Amino acid sequence: MGGQELRAILGNNLRQYRSHRKWSQADLAEQADISVTFLSDIERGNKWPYPDTLSNLAKALDIAVHELFMDDEKAADTDIKELMGRFVKDVSLTLNKSVSLSLNQSLEHLRRQYSLE
Repeated sequence: MGGQELRAILGNNLRQYRSHRKWSQADLAEQADISVTFLSDIERGNKWPYPDTLSNLAKALDIAVHELFMDDEKAADTDIKELMGRFVKDVSLTLNKSVSLSLNQSLEHLRRQYSLE
């Protein structure tokens, strides 16, 4: 993952967290003690903030700094894969139990019918 991609993720996440709180750029900029122009540049991926600025932004949004860099699309992908994996496992177990039960019942029926015991 390159710097430009990280900037895009950061900018997108800042916008989403800000929008979720129904804050304007001016609101967040004030809370983080930065200019609206600088925040706008960060959100558009044009500028890279210093660590202290990242910390101020996260604190203003009441999140951990690392959350600013979480790629929701990849996280959603991972969640879907994990969910599908569990679904397949559960279905397999259920099918195995059902098939096993059905076969045992059929064999028992045959034993009784032909007195094979």
